Amino acid sequence: MQKQASLLGGAMIIAGTIIGAGMLANPTATSGVWFLGSLVVLVYTWFSMLTSGLMILEVNTHYSHGANFDTMVKDLLGRGWNVVNGVAVAFVLYLLTYAYIFVGGDLTAQALGGQNLWVGQSVFFVVFAGCVWWSARAVDRFSTVLIGGMVISFLWATGGLLGSAKMPVLLDSAAAADSSYWIYVGTALPVCLASFGFHGNVSSLLKYFQGNATQVARSLWGGTLIALMIYVLWQWAIQGNLPRDAFAPVIEKNGDVAVLIQELSKFIPTGSMAMVLQFFSYMAIASSFLGVTLGLFDYLADLFGFDDSRKGRSQTAAVTFLPPLLCCLLFPLGFVKVIGYVGLAAAIWTAIVPALLLRASRRKFGMGKSYRVYGGTAMIVWVFAFGVVNIGAQLLSELGKLPVFKG
Repeated sequence: MQKQASLLGGAMIIAGTIIGAGMLANPTATSGVWFLGSLVVLVYTWFSMLTSGLMILEVNTHYSHGANFDTMVKDLLGRGWNVVNGVAVAFVLYLLTYAYIFVGGDLTAQALGGQNLWVGQSVFFVVFAGCVWWSARAVDRFSTVLIGGMVISFLWATGGLLGSAKMPVLLDSAAAADSSYWIYVGTALPVCLASFGFHGNVSSLLKYFQGNATQVARSLWGGTLIALMIYVLWQWAIQGNLPRDAFAPVIEKNGDVAVLIQELSKFIPTGSMAMVLQFFSYMAIASSFLGVTLGLFDYLADLFGFDDSRKGRSQTAAVTFLPPLLCCLLFPLGFVKVIGYVGLAAAIWTAIVPALLLRASRRKFGMGKSYRVYGGTAMIVWVFAFGVVNIGAQLLSELGKLPVFKG
């Protein structure tokens, strides 16, 4: 493949992994801090998550192709941290795989003319899991097509909203002088962190690019910037048309898209927005499924020592896909009870562990062989603190100790 095409494919894998259905939760989760506050939270989260991903990349350059979290954490941080990190990685990636099969299967069943849920789940599973089993190259090409469709449907759905967004609404000019914003930042942070998860793909990309860390770094920058741009445009489209004090019904229904569109229609014409957003959601879920399961696939191959032959990939596919598929078929709504803890577990292996890994790696090996992340010790402290802040926010939120904006 040409260099440019490979770089595009790598960026699409990252962007596709990030931009999942969680995107639709961002405007609701950040409604308390509103538009300007949401920009600060999104940029802070983007920069911190990108940096932690680049930290994993630098550490990974000291190990052979195919080495993943299990190898690096065990070698640099010891068995205890490896167990903690392994549980966090497996919890997040298996749960997301489970959720994507359920939601993607439901949308597939509807697209097939209202078939039974298990039929839709089976079709969704066979097509997209088969793509991951085949190769990372297949994932990159499929992701590129899906991201292209997502961009087209996104612009189609939000084109009118972007143009009709009003600055007084974006700035909440009609709010009372004593309105509070920053007290709600704690409830926004964990949702935004979950909206920038791609770290399971760093080792996969280094293997895919045959050790070319520079291309991986460019893919991470490109993919995360695409995601950030789409998130900001979405915030502009929604929070520029639906006033902050009109968000109560949307918040009450946990950001349900149908309710969001219903409330928007009170202020502007929404036309075919519901249909287009359903199309967008399907492609977002499919592309996220590809990216998340590619990361889980390569993590488990490293953990169990499976090789890259067809037999080895089939063994890896079995442990990657069968557990969430069976759980989805047997317990189709079980993930609702634990999905809230994804942000907590993700903060461990996307922020805390990468910072500790880089510190230990530089002590043992020195700087990265072919890539060095910027910032030195100060950036290690930044990313570690970012993880601690998010874990604290998640725990306080679960305990009901954080203020919650209700519209």
